[in-house]
This record gives sequence, C-alpha cells and structure tokens, in this order.
Amino acid sequence: MKKLYFLLPFVFIACKTSSPVVSEKESKSESTEITYKVEESDVSDFLKYLSSDELEGRETGTKGIEKAAVFLEDFFKKNNVKPYFASYRDTLTNFKSPAFNIVGVLEGTDPALKNEYVVLSAHYDHIGIEKKKQADQIFNGANDDASGVTAVAQLAKYFSKTHSNKRSILFVFFAGEEKGLLGSKSMAPKLKAKNFNLYTQLNIEMIGVPMKRDYLAYITGFDKSNMAEKINEYTGKKTIGFLPKEAEYKLFYRSDNYSFFEAFGKPCQSISTFDFENFDFYHHVSDEFKVMDIPHMTAFIQEFLPAVTKIATTPTEEITMNK
Repeated sequence: MKKLYFLLPFVFIACKTSSPVVSEKESKSESTEITYKVEESDVSDFLKYLSSDELEGRETGTKGIEKAAVFLEDFFKKNNVKPYFASYRDTLTNFKSPAFNIVGVLEGTDPALKNEYVVLSAHYDHIGIEKKKQADQIFNGANDDASGVTAVAQLAKYFSKTHSNKRSILFVFFAGEEKGLLGSKSMAPKLKAKNFNLYTQLNIEMIGVPMKRDYLAYITGFDKSNMAEKINEYTGKKTIGFLPKEAEYKLFYRSDNYSFFEAFGKPCQSISTFDFENFDFYHHVSDEFKVMDIPHMTAFIQEFLPAVTKIATTPTEEITMNK
C-alpha cells in the first residue's frame, strides 16, 4: 500500500475443480453455492515465491520486479488467461525506466455481457532493498502486497477452470504503486480513451493476516457505493464491514482503485484485512512469508468466490455508486 505519511509513528499499514452451482430458486437474498475449492498449497507456493529473497523486494524498475513479472506472465499462460494488450506487459508512461503492469483477460461467456468488464487487481511491486547495512535488508512485501496478488491470481485460476464469468474479467498486477500509484495512473486513462466498458473494480490490498472483528474484511470508501452490501448479499455472510480507521485515514485515495475511480466514476474500491492492529511490519523487512496466515488467506479467497461470481454474472449492473 502506498505510504501514509500522516499516520502516527506507532501505526503501520499498509482439489478437484468444478463449475459453481446456483440453485434455480435463487433470489437476491440467497448466496451462490460454490463447489470449487481453493487449495492452501496453491496459495502458499505462489505467495512464498513472490515474497522470496530472490525477488529482492520487487522495487519498480529493478531486476527483482522483472523476475516477478516473468513469474506472473507464466502463471497467466499456464492458466490460459490471455494478454489484454499485445502482450501481458502494459508499459508505464510515467516512470523513468522500463516498467510494466501485467495484464490478462478472460472473455465473458455471454454475447452481450462480455462487453462489460470487471477489473480484479493488486500491486506486485514493493520497496526493494534497505540501503542501511543490517542483517536483513530485503523488504519482501509478503503482506504488502504479495498477499493481494496471490488472491487475484487464485481468482484468475478459478475463472479459468470454471468459465463462470458472463462478463469479461481483466486481471491486473500493477507496478509503481509504491512510487505513487504510477501503474494505475498510467493504465486507467489509457483504457478510458479506448472506451473500456468498466462495470466495477475490486482491488485487493494486504490480506495476509486476519482481523479480530465480526467481519472478514473491510472496503475502502465504504459509503461511496453499495459494494459492501452487495458482496455480503452474494456471500450470505458478514464478509465486509465498516472500519472507522479506513475513513479516518482516507484509504480510498491511497491505492490503485482511486486511479480507476477518477477515470471512470464507477465503483472502484480496495478490500483489505489490515486493520491497524493486526500487523506491525508495514514497509518493514519483517513483512515476510513466515508471518503470513495461509489458512486465513485461503479462507478469504474461498469466501469471495460467490461474490466475484455474482459480480461477473448478474444480468444487470447491481453494484452502483451512492448518490
């Protein structure tokens, strides 16, 4: 997550597969039943490599993030997610050296709805290597935001297996977020100029550890749209809640969802389980794979499957901005 300079010093942020089954009698108050199972081993293996020392903290413009880019491209290829542009690489227009968002697409199965897009995103860059000599100099960024990238990747795998998206889905791994949301600031106007038909964007930030609350996650800009309400309706659970700290620190404006909101004026929001109390290693070398909660992350992704499935299949655009 982009650095929040105004925070107080002590505060840190940051299986067999099958198609989903939907009851014929399903109503808006009922959730979608999903039989697909997210595997802990898939979550663990993906996150472990992306946050490994080999990638040297994934700073934008370095050899480390280039390795991450190749890894993400290979993941898309393996799961039959096609490039949206000429290749998986979308070159940033606002960075001094070559840097790339990694972008894949799964076309929707409905002849009409496939012209609408859902964007599922997370940033794959982090802040690199500590310049001061110390025992551990690598900012691995496991929670920020290799955890979010892992979630988006597993959602891409799910849709590639089930083909359950009537709308097209754009899977985006942003670079340059830690440099000032550069990846999303570069890409959003480019898509807008192409008359990209955006329905909604779900950006995933820092979901590596659970909260001790009566809901799974919070959403930034809670009152800007009905997204939280609709996600809870789709999952049949209290999946999304309101976090006062989110509103206090204006997190809606601090991640890659904001660039898309600025460009499109549609519901574009970030989802997180970092609540300012449950993780002490924001932009710290101790943000490592070993402190991530893999069962929690797996359960998070699993719980979101009904929500993203409904978002990608409803006959009308049910998620709307609040007036």
